Amino acid sequence: DARDRAGLAQVVFNPELAAEAHHVARELRNEYVIQVTGTVQRRPAGTENPRLPSGDIEVSATHLEILNPAETPPFYINEEVEVDEGLRLKYRYLDLRRPAMQQRMIMRHKAVKYIRDFLDLEGFLEIETPILFKSTPEGARDYLVPSRVHPGKFYALPQSPQQLKQLLMVAGYEKYFQIARCFRDEDQRADRQPEFTQLDVEMSWIDEDDIMALAERLYTGLIRQLRPDARLDSPFPRLTYQEAMLKYGSDKPDLRFGLEIANVTDVLAATEFEVAKSAIRDGGIVRGLAAPGCGGYSRRQIDDLGELAKSYGARGLITIALGAPGEAPASLDELTMEHVRSNVARFFTIQQVQELARRTGTKPGDLLLMVAGAEAVVANVLGSLRSALGERLGLADPNYFALAFVVDFPMFERNEDEDRWEPMHHMFTSPMPADLHLLETDPGNVRARAYDLVCNGYELGGGSIRIHRRELQQQIMRLINLSPEVQQERFGHMLEAFTYGAPPHGGIATGIDRVAMLLAGAPNIREVIAFPKNQSAQDVMTDAPSEVEAKQLGELHVRVVPAPSAHG
Repeated sequence: DARDRAGLAQVVFNPELAAEAHHVARELRNEYVIQVTGTVQRRPAGTENPRLPSGDIEVSATHLEILNPAETPPFYINEEVEVDEGLRLKYRYLDLRRPAMQQRMIMRHKAVKYIRDFLDLEGFLEIETPILFKSTPEGARDYLVPSRVHPGKFYALPQSPQQLKQLLMVAGYEKYFQIARCFRDEDQRADRQPEFTQLDVEMSWIDEDDIMALAERLYTGLIRQLRPDARLDSPFPRLTYQEAMLKYGSDKPDLRFGLEIANVTDVLAATEFEVAKSAIRDGGIVRGLAAPGCGGYSRRQIDDLGELAKSYGARGLITIALGAPGEAPASLDELTMEHVRSNVARFFTIQQVQELARRTGTKPGDLLLMVAGAEAVVANVLGSLRSALGERLGLADPNYFALAFVVDFPMFERNEDEDRWEPMHHMFTSPMPADLHLLETDPGNVRARAYDLVCNGYELGGGSIRIHRRELQQQIMRLINLSPEVQQERFGHMLEAFTYGAPPHGGIATGIDRVAMLLAGAPNIREVIAFPKNQSAQDVMTDAPSEVEAKQLGELHVRVVPAPSAHG
């Protein structure tokens, strides 16, 4: 079998037709690079291979040249077998030969091409913005680049082209997009890399509905083009931030299945269960959800769920099993305490158990899960448990793309450690006009003109209507404790630009890596990036980051300071 990017072709060496080629062919081993000359012909009847696109033909070789022999690869390339990811990343150039990886790279290429063609037809201009920019720390840590020409000064790699795309709106370009490289020095996870690619879109003279309508047309068309087997709902539903957090415990909910979270604080407050009542007295809440068909879980399985809940921040998990499937009554009305299995059952009446079940949609044969505590902790725990149950119970259809917009985000969130307000999105997001009067007196209740596009438990992207007036931008900067001196030093270029007639504008940025991951059905974004970093932000193929020569550091006027010891 000879393989190139297009696939496999069977090559036949017949000693009677080409003795020399047949002789050379005896030296061939896996992954040898060869050049074959021959005739394409139909395979003899009965030898066709219907599993291959080229299974009806073969190449009858007349000449064979070995261009480059190959060592035995460290893993199989033509077979889809489980391979340690560290080994795959070390030999990424071999991993990329595998058909599955090539299909993912092709899928990504087609996605980017579709995006470019779509936005071109919509009247957008693709404009590149600098990679070397000014450090304006306002979120994740910047990657810094020392300047040789300007000793002691640094460029920053952009976390996003946010300021530059707004300046393009000031410049009158009205419709801009870019497939932008972005850099953030933050901890890694399955859908995060230190360098990533995003689709950056900005428009003037628009509102939220215009941006969301554009994004919906783009991603509906993209998914239908590249995944015609997929199920997709349109129009995309819209959830408020508050609704998403109450029902799903997440601002990026997986809507491929139900398992909605319900508030049961009042029911628990009326019981004799002191643990829950104590949490409620301290200002906490109790919420719960149903684990369908899990009423027969063993003690060990329930304990495993409890440990999972604790890993997400819960002090404990309250569980009530409503009978094992097949043994439970037909309806909640027939349920008795004899059917109920729980280590806290003695604190509840059957009427209270039935009310909890109705609130949470728990049916006979299901397992009811509840968490008590501070609202943010309860939302995170139950949202994480909901996602874990969806995966464990196989509730999510892998061919369903459940896209939705989350809107009405809070403008600010409280940084308790530093006793100050921080922007939930970024400081250039415009507040809702109806909430402007709350900025100075009640910033916690100000809503942002922000929106996120979510799909299957991932945030594909986010955007907002931007601030375009200097006075409002400076008010927001003051509110998050940026002094006039810091405002001018970091953002003076933007504040000045706003005085030259900046139009109303807004945009959205969506992650190309995450989009490609979902289109390809891959488990993480490393599977759709040609040369990714590992979970420790290292390139194990080239051993980067690495030390550099003292001469290079000297030219950059940089000195390496040893890390402090464990004893300080």
